[in-house]
Amino acid sequence: MHEILSLHRPQLVKVVAWAASNGDRSENGDYLYGKKKLREYDRRIRFLTKLLESAEVFQPEKQSIQRVVFGVWVKCLESGDSKWYRIVGSEEVGTDAKFISYKSPFARAILGKSEGDEVTIAVPKGERSIEIQAISIDGPNA
Repeated sequence: MHEILSLHRPQLVKVVAWAASNGDRSENGDYLYGKKKLREYDRRIRFLTKLLESAEVFQPEKQSIQRVVFGVWVKCLESGDSKWYRIVGSEEVGTDAKFISYKSPFARAILGKSEGDEVTIAVPKGERSIEIQAISIDGPNA
């Protein structure tokens, strides 16, 4: 957002002002495209500002880890294989293959569960059965 506010938007404002000074705006591509792009920048800035205003720092270490909650690591056993996953926000998904969105069907199925619980998750190819083996703040490296 900083780059948009400090670099891209001011440059675009200059281009739009220059294009507007050229006269007829109805067929002025620089003006029309620039105004459209400014609206896109402003929309993105509003979205990010609202997101930042409503953001809360989540500290899993201050939460009870008796159950699966947002931010914790979960060790799951499925078909004889153990894998660690971390329940994260949608903005963090993709930064690590082990990060899964709290909105995903998998995460929704295990949220609130405890160690030893078995969970059946409906997937397009049928059902997956998993067992929650461990819940940790520090994850697989602890």
